[in-house]
Amino acid sequence: MNSENFTDSHSIFANIYGYMGKPLTRDPAAADVFVIGLPYDLGTSGRAGTRSGPGAIRNASANLRWEEKRWPWDFNVFERLRVADYGDLEFATGNHDALFEAVETHYGKLLAAGKTVLSFGGDHFVTLPLLRAHHKHFGKLALIHFDAHTDTYEEKAAVYNHGCMFYHAPREGLIDADKSIQIGIRTEYSESRHEFEVISAAVANDIPFESIVERIRQRVGDSPCYLTFDIDCLDPAYAPGTGTPVAGGLTSDRALKIIRGLRGINLVGMDLVEVAPSYDHAEITSLAGATLGLEMLYLLASDREI
Repeated sequence: MNSENFTDSHSIFANIYGYMGKPLTRDPAAADVFVIGLPYDLGTSGRAGTRSGPGAIRNASANLRWEEKRWPWDFNVFERLRVADYGDLEFATGNHDALFEAVETHYGKLLAAGKTVLSFGGDHFVTLPLLRAHHKHFGKLALIHFDAHTDTYEEKAAVYNHGCMFYHAPREGLIDADKSIQIGIRTEYSESRHEFEVISAAVANDIPFESIVERIRQRVGDSPCYLTFDIDCLDPAYAPGTGTPVAGGLTSDRALKIIRGLRGINLVGMDLVEVAPSYDHAEITSLAGATLGLEMLYLLASDREI
């Protein structure tokens, strides 16, 4: 596709092939940041369907294109970052190793070229190969993890499960648990064996968002950070289209405020996962995912001058 014919359209909803209407390309020289879709949901334990998440998020992003500068930021992110859509990674359906190989090949090329990637899942299992790819380039990472579940469940015989990535990641040396934090948790976990700092949803909903931001900053310090956002961190009122919804979550407003507050962290990678559009209504969840992704791009650009 000739991207010159499909960029900067005056029609907000026309030709939404790429996220935010950005051009489709796999040329590393074409952009600073690439959006990649990972249509994988073979690790799902609840309701399946997140393989359709990347496409739904791209479509919903059309609703965000009319704003020249996203409120409350005082700049246009696309004047500071060249953003392109890499498309979805292709891998044989049912072949977990094919996913690993695709991530290693494509992310390895982009990260080696100094690019940053915003990934859209897919179920949360995709974060494990993404952490492996980023670890190869940046070394041990701090993890900022928004979720209803800790995903630290010890399932040694079931590595391909969207609830055990953060059991395996610290044991593989990918992340430093002492510099990692989880926000929005509201399902059972054993504090005596849990390695991460946790701000439960009950606490996160009651304390000022500035306090959450400060706890995250203190935890991660200046370490290279990977930010992963499971859409079920949000209450089902704000994100019904997901496989394992849990009542009592964060509002979309609170989540956006926390992300905005992280300006200045050493953000090296980010993903948004678990959008399952078949359970959505009026694109509520897909729009939340598209908006959170855009907020992450603004966060990334916030310390870059034009």
